[in-house]
Amino acid sequence: MNNRTYILFSVLVLLGVFYFVVDAQRKNDTHTTNFSGEWKAKEPISIGGNIFCSYVGGDRMNSKTMKIVKESDFITIESPNTDSGAKQAIIIEQLYIDGKESQMNHGQGNEKKSSVKLSDDGQTMTIQSIVNFMTATPYHVDVMKKATTNVTEVWKLSSDGKQLTIQANAKSNIWEGERSWKTVYVRAN
Repeated sequence: MNNRTYILFSVLVLLGVFYFVVDAQRKNDTHTTNFSGEWKAKEPISIGGNIFCSYVGGDRMNSKTMKIVKESDFITIESPNTDSGAKQAIIIEQLYIDGKESQMNHGQGNEKKSSVKLSDDGQTMTIQSIVNFMTATPYHVDVMKKATTNVTEVWKLSSDGKQLTIQANAKSNIWEGERSWKTVYVRAN
């Protein structure tokens, strides 16, 4: 009888441990928002303090439309290139979701490094970017200096998945203070 009690007790302990492991896994399995789709700016884009000079014409931060495709560990953002004389009609940016840095080089000292972090609940995505470019020195247009802009974007999808809000904040060595702006996109497809 003693052996039966011991075996029954052991089985109950193992079942309890198994239940808690499964329950913990279920609670940690948060829903991750999927930003995939085609998006169109709800209103004309108005970047606070006119920091358009930090971006090439087809950059997603300037774009009125975006196509986003989410893969398992990265997202791809396609936006039309509005630079006159551009060799590419579309700019494609690939951002790694695991925090690994991605880099885009547009030539002539114009580059952007970005990293992505999802919130613990998977409902928002934060993109940290450093944009470097060459700009003319005030009153000496023939003297170029390196400009650096640090940008933090917080992307949030509405609960119905039809609206994407991007809140951005930026600091640069070419202006004082911090500038911020909000862009709202609606699902186009």
